[in-house]
Amino acid sequence: MTLIKACLNGSRVADAHSALPTTPEQLAEAAAQAVAAGAGALHIHPRRADGAQSLDAQRQAEALLAIRRRCPGVPIGVSTAIWIEPDPDARLAHVQSWTTLPDFASINFDEPGVGALGATLLTRGIGVEAGLSNETDVEALLSSGLAERLVRILIEPEPDEPEPTIHAAERVIQALDAAQVTAPRLLHGAEAATWPVLHLALTHGYDTRIGFEDTLFLPSGALAPSNAALVEAAVELAQSAGRW
Repeated sequence: MTLIKACLNGSRVADAHSALPTTPEQLAEAAAQAVAAGAGALHIHPRRADGAQSLDAQRQAEALLAIRRRCPGVPIGVSTAIWIEPDPDARLAHVQSWTTLPDFASINFDEPGVGALGATLLTRGIGVEAGLSNETDVEALLSSGLAERLVRILIEPEPDEPEPTIHAAERVIQALDAAQVTAPRLLHGAEAATWPVLHLALTHGYDTRIGFEDTLFLPSGALAPSNAALVEAAVELAQSAGRW
């Protein structure tokens, strides 16, 4: 069965949607609703009181603990994106300071310092998801020594328009196949490419993700009222494709 990960908030600003979760309590409520709708894992970007994304140990702990109280046993992942902390050394120091640990963390292989970041996460017992947007990122993964130590690979091509995004995804898939990388794969798109790429993920039999980080809109084009509604739509598509 396809794993559908709910990506609850991402980098979106608070006024992007009235139901965008930013506080620990809002994240916990959105997570519980998404899990009830069919999500098997969660991805969050913890925030400071002013709404800015943060890798701070306290902000991470507050969000993770709130969600775990509502969703016991559901794996939770966090972002380590360079735009949250632009200094790779400071980012590494944040990860080393975490007191409440996520189940996994995503690292983008087009960013500096990913080798040390991945090794630190693994040493701390945190699973690693490798974010790959193009063939160069696949080469970086192979050079890192992390390819055989991943929870999963995130194939996340960057273009927002469906056709170029699908082509970019297929090139990453081909590069992974050629390198015989066997880690589980999750494929997702963003904005206008979200639903076409989700269809592609189901066609390949890959896991996928959905949520306000990637899109605010349902397949019909209507504004989604919640993360849970997006998960419900993804589940319906997975059922139709025989992947649920």
